[in-house]
Amino acid sequence: MAEVLGEDVRVLWPEMIRRAVKVGSDRELVGIYPRRADLPRSVFRDAIGRASSRLWFGGCTSYFLWLEMPGVSATLEAKASAGADLRFLLGDPDSPVTAERERIEATPLTLSTRIAMTRAELGKVGTVIPVRFSARHIAMSVWVFDEEAIVATHIGAGLGQDSVTLHLRRCQDGGAFDRYVEHFESLWTDGKPAPQH
Repeated sequence: MAEVLGEDVRVLWPEMIRRAVKVGSDRELVGIYPRRADLPRSVFRDAIGRASSRLWFGGCTSYFLWLEMPGVSATLEAKASAGADLRFLLGDPDSPVTAERERIEATPLTLSTRIAMTRAELGKVGTVIPVRFSARHIAMSVWVFDEEAIVATHIGAGLGQDSVTLHLRRCQDGGAFDRYVEHFESLWTDGKPAPQH
């Protein structure tokens, strides 16, 4: 109809277009979930599977990967062997920030235990993956897979699975995706290399 009338479809149906097509600053937002546990497992699995150049894991523990993604170690090894930039930024298990968060969470499977378990699983991967510790990202996790990111913001005393979670896809320079990548890079630069296992 727009062609027949010689009008732009946005002029004829502006509200419909605004609802159907994201054109504002939120266009990078693919989905938002009240809890990371509500994020379909396929989102992480597919994002990791599609990524070929960058796989940055910025969760305080990222321990859930080995629980929820069978074969993830083999996938990481294959990605690293193909030349992808793999990094794990974990919480510093010896930090007072981690100790305080453990007190708040009050769960037998402590953050430092989950960090140690992730490090043990990474030790089984057939290639060395750089790991750094940081005490600055305990309240927000950022995972980056090429042009996709998953961001979880921790709330109250909840565990990581209780965090409000965003799924982003890069669409513009300087958008939300780029800001979270900058955040990860800043933490990585300031982080301390984890001792080799």
